[in-house]
Parts: sequence; C-alpha cells; structure tokens
Amino acid sequence: MTTRIARNTLRCIAACALGLPASASSQDAPTAVFWGDQHVHTGWSADAGLAGTTLGPEEAVRFARGESVKASNGQMAQLRRALDWVAVTDHSDGMGTINEVQAGNPEMLADATVKRWHDMMADGGKEARKASREAINAQASKSLPKILMNPKWTTSAWEKTVDVMEKYNEPGNFTAFLAYEWTSNGEIGQNLHRNVLFRDGASKARATPPLTTFTSAAPGRAGTDPESLWAWLSNWESKTGGQALAIPHNGNLSNGWMFRLARYDGTPLTSEWAAARARWEPLYEILQYKGQSEAHPQLSPLDEFANHEIWDTADLAGNAKTPEEIPYEYAREALKNGLKLESTLGTNPFKLGMVSGSDTHTGLTTGGEEDRFLGKFNTAWPRPGRWQAVARQEKTYTRREWTYSAAGVTGVWAAANTREAIFDAMKRKEAYASSGPRITVRFFGGYDFPKAAAGTGLVAAGYGHGVPMGGDLPSAPPGTKPTFLIAALKDPGGANLDRVQVVKGWVDAAGETHEKIFDVLWSGDRKHDADGKLSPVGNTVDLAKAEYTNGIGAAELSGRFTDPGFDASQKAFYYARVIEIPTPRWTAYDVVRFNETDVDPEVPMVIQERAVTSPIWYQPAPR
Repeated sequence: MTTRIARNTLRCIAACALGLPASASSQDAPTAVFWGDQHVHTGWSADAGLAGTTLGPEEAVRFARGESVKASNGQMAQLRRALDWVAVTDHSDGMGTINEVQAGNPEMLADATVKRWHDMMADGGKEARKASREAINAQASKSLPKILMNPKWTTSAWEKTVDVMEKYNEPGNFTAFLAYEWTSNGEIGQNLHRNVLFRDGASKARATPPLTTFTSAAPGRAGTDPESLWAWLSNWESKTGGQALAIPHNGNLSNGWMFRLARYDGTPLTSEWAAARARWEPLYEILQYKGQSEAHPQLSPLDEFANHEIWDTADLAGNAKTPEEIPYEYAREALKNGLKLESTLGTNPFKLGMVSGSDTHTGLTTGGEEDRFLGKFNTAWPRPGRWQAVARQEKTYTRREWTYSAAGVTGVWAAANTREAIFDAMKRKEAYASSGPRITVRFFGGYDFPKAAAGTGLVAAGYGHGVPMGGDLPSAPPGTKPTFLIAALKDPGGANLDRVQVVKGWVDAAGETHEKIFDVLWSGDRKHDADGKLSPVGNTVDLAKAEYTNGIGAAELSGRFTDPGFDASQKAFYYARVIEIPTPRWTAYDVVRFNETDVDPEVPMVIQERAVTSPIWYQPAPR
C-alpha cells in the first residue's frame, strides 16, 4: 500500500509541475507518465534457468508491482518504488524447457547434452554460467538438442504465462502485458532479438503459441529472419483482430546486422520491406543491462556524452566486431539513414521511438536503481569481487561483470494505466528511455506556440499548437522555423539535472547525413567555451561513501528552442536528451558495501544518468 501511494503521489507531482492536472479525463491529452520494464526474463527462459534462476512469471510480476519476493538464491528482494507496468518476455525458443530440466524430467534427461546441463545447473556458480553460455551458443549455431525444440513445451509455458499476466493485470492500477522475446541469433550469433507485446488479453493470445526460430511464418524465409516474425504478426492480427508490435533488442551485439542496409539474406532493400519494418517495429531499445545503443563515440566524435556504457567488442556468440559494423547498431545513425532510405523506398524503415528495459535474467527488474543492481544473471548477485568475475569470454575480449549496466526503464505518456492506453502510446512513440531515474520529460514541436507557452501552459500549448515526441511536423510555412518546447523535472527521489540537449539529424540536398547537438537548457550560470562546449556541471560524488549531494544542478529545466540552422527543404529529426549530475555507479556501491580495496582503475565508479526522448520528425513539402 505504501509503495502504491508513493507512486501515485509522484505521478501527481510530475503531471501538475509540467502543466496538466493529474485528474484530467481520459478524453484529454495524456496526463501522466507511466514507468515500466519491457524486457524481463524469468527462469522459464532457457539461458536464465541454466544460470540458476528459479523464479517464474508470477514472482516477476509481483516484484515489479512492489512486493517483496524471495530470489532464486533464497534472499529477499524488493523494489524501492514499484513500476506501473511490466512485460515478461521469456525467450520463445525453449520457453519452459529448463523448468523440466531442473525438475529432472526423464524425457529431457535422456539426451546426454541436456543431462550434462542439468548436472552443471545443480552445481551452480561457474558451472551454471558455463551451461548457460553453452546453451546460448547452441541456439546461435542451430545445434540445440532436438528435445528442447518440441513445441509442446512452449505451448504449455505460454498458456501458464497468459494465466499469470491476466491474474495480475489491474486496469487503472497496474498493467501486465502479454509478451515474449523472439530470439533470432542470425547466422552465427548476431543478436536480432525482438520483444513482442500484445495490446490484447487472453481471449486473443492464449490460443496462439509464440513464434520460434525453429519454424518460419514467411515462405522462403528462414525462421531467424525478422521478416518471418513480421509475417507471423500480420497473420496473427488478421486471425484474431488483435494488435501487436515488436521492439528490437539493443543492437550492440548484432555485429552490424540490426540496421544494416540490406535484407537478412543480403539482397537489396525493397519498399515492401521498409513498410513492414516501419509497421511492426515503431520502437527501439537503446538502454539496458548490456550497455546503450543510442550513439557511439566513433560515430559521434563531437558528442561528449556518447561514451556512456559502451559495449562494442563482439556479437552474442562472442564473434569479434569490426569498426565497419558499428554504424549499423546505433539508433542515431539508423535515424539518419532512415531519412535517406525514405527517398528511395517511399517509407522510412527506421522511424524509431526510444525505449529502455533491463533484460534481467533473474526475474527481478531493479528498475535501473544503481544501489540495488542484482546483476543480469542469478550467478552475478551482489558479492565481494563481483566486478571482476568473468561475465562473457569472447573470442578476443574477456568481458567482466563491471561492464554490465544497471539500466533501464521506459516512460510512457498515456491517458490511463491500461494495456490499451500504454500500448497505443508506445505505438505512436509517445515514450522515452531512461537509464534508471524517473525523470519526467515533455517535448513538443510546432510553429505557432504562444509566447507564454512555458510553465503551467506548456503542455496545453504543446498539444494545442504542435505535436509531442513521436510526432511529425508538416512542412514549415514560408518564413518560419519550428520551435520546440521542453520541460524536464528531476526524479523526485534522485539527482538534480545537469542540462537538456536537443539532438538534430538531417539529410542534405546531396543525400549526405549530418547531426548536431545543442545545449538548450542547463543549470547554473555556466558559459560555452570557444569550441562551443558547455563547462561541466561539477561532481559532488564521495566515493568513500558512495554518496552525492544535490548542491549542484537544477530540479527543473524548461524553455524553448528554435533551430538556428533550419532549412525548410531538408528532412530532419529532433530529440531531447536530459543529463543528470554525476552520481555513484553500481560499482561504487559495491566497493563500499563489500569494502573493496583493489579495484582496477578502468572500472567506472561515477555515472551521468540520462533520459532520451523519442524524436519529432520534420517533413518538407514535396517539390
């Protein structure tokens, strides 16, 4: 009860502070931001179960709702603040099989490989992690034991998952989405996973088991080709009358496949392909445990905040990445390429909104809380020396636990906390990604905002005279430039704000893409230097205590921005990025908690958390 009251109080603070009564009716513009995790795995996912996770969907949902839950290792865990919604996204490939392996199902253990994995799971620790890695590699190389591919296991697990999510879905109070993760590892380990979310309930979803990569829903297409998933989604909607969407996993383990400029089989892109991708994949996951996929220093060398939680060494199977593959893994580059592709394909296939999710494999989403990061797998629970444990042995790099991030959560502007309202908001891209803090952000674009459109009038002006994040600006009236209204409110229980930036991308008359980052709002009386860089906000972090103070930064930043370089003939996108002041990273909390004294200097101890909105697109008039 306490958690629920606190959550509703925070929502009122956020809505009222940014200019719209929390009590506005559902007929009005979205009144509140609802926080959730669209990427949660339980022990019903094969890799999670092999690593020792025993919790199922029910425990995962109860934990997300704010209840205290006994973790797989017997310890009690609870969120500081409950979420508003959650999607349990267990892998469709092998869903529910590991539960049978753990239970010693004779049919399963008759296979020698499965029996060995069962014994390794029982040993726990390094052996359990090794079993999980072997299973991931087997799935990537299409060499899983045949017993694990029997569709009866997935069907049974899916029906049970539907029952759990229906039980805990409470319209107006908490939303439990029916969902799963379609788990394509490309040809040799390129991570092309998608989270599939349904707008509807059991009446439309129960009878249709999730698509796996063992089968194909698209004639002539391999089961690992995303076009197979899109065909399945199209057939599902036609058959049931329901609605679904797919959210691509962050692409930094795809070795350039997530946004490569060719179809899965290497053939040229087509207008049909572009339309299908845009139709089924309106969002992209840019923040999660395995780093971020918004921007990369190699691609955005002038972006001082691009070097944030970077994973750029290998694909999911550990195959080394080349520099040439990096441009096709990050959202900002995809957004720019999408502007170019629209000119030749007729549709922008990469018109992406921004979301975040944990990708936890413990069944416990920690909501992006650095001081409560429980690790991606059950084998990475907080303990002395956790930072240096080997998380992944890649072919050319040893990845240690400290490289994991504690991110993230998604904020959705919706009129109500229901499946329908949140799904619709996600589909129209009125959503944004956060690395963890519940920063409230409004972002609007338009041409004729009233001069007083700030403070309590910002939201009314934004919807009445413009479009919100995820929207499209029509061509500019002669002699005008678009103006953007921005308001950001700090997480009431977190750190102050450093600055608000607007990121612009565009394509010129020659078909070349460009980007520029504007510091639009910032705390204090700081100035830009000769190179146009804003002086740093400062740092109050005390690493000896893993503490910080809000003696710097601002609680709220709001204002307007007009692009000084606007060209009415050029396609463009704009999105806002809100940066917090420096705070302790989860590694710093571990150092203090366990009195660590010999941590490698390369391990980051400070982080600047952030929120990244979905873009607003500008479309010039046809020539």
